[in-house]
Amino acid sequence: MTDLRPAPAAPAAGLRERKKRRTRDALLRSALLLFISQGYERTTVDEITDAVDVSQRTFFRYFANKEEVAFAVQDLVESHFVAALRARPAAEGPFAAMRAAVLAAWDTVEEAISEVVPVDLYMRGYQLIESTPALLAVHLRRSTELEERIARLIAAREGLDLDADPRPRVAVAAFCGVMRVTGRLWGQGEDASVAAIRRMTQTYLDQIGPALAADWRGPRPAGAGAAAAAS
Repeated sequence: MTDLRPAPAAPAAGLRERKKRRTRDALLRSALLLFISQGYERTTVDEITDAVDVSQRTFFRYFANKEEVAFAVQDLVESHFVAALRARPAAEGPFAAMRAAVLAAWDTVEEAISEVVPVDLYMRGYQLIESTPALLAVHLRRSTELEERIARLIAAREGLDLDADPRPRVAVAAFCGVMRVTGRLWGQGEDASVAAIRRMTQTYLDQIGPALAADWRGPRPAGAGAAAAAS
């Protein structure tokens, strides 16, 4: 006999988890707004907690320090890219898969993070990372760790032993080098939009082949002028 009784109400534990998530997201948004408006180093944990009307103890329940909160959304974006790379068709070559994944990740970044922060706030926070020496040093260290993660994923896609075959690390190093260049140049510009960094990313990725060509004295490849203008 079919049970027609109403489903039980959501347990209190589920409500507590949603409240915790809302508190964490509020701390994250307030921290980013303060970092952007008055600078990362001048912002204190007290100012972040005061903006949300919670205690320092609550802040440290969610974040170990200011650095962790500054990179919290970046973690989401990087995981979004890795997921996009995992989803690429197996028939694609390694570099084609990375290129398609990063462009797809930029195309869908808003839906990936919108429940946590507005995308424009993330983009301004990303520019802050690129322009703040203390944060940029951390970003470069984290980028090295991400490179290794991507290299292992590429090696697994291709059925290779990463420690025996250097090609995955070489390909990923070239790809991530372009990502660092575009992030730096975009961060120095006035257009903080997703469209701007996606456009620059595509332009610079498309110059890897021409840049590795033996002869640079011939006609400039298509797109080179756009790349120069973007820089």
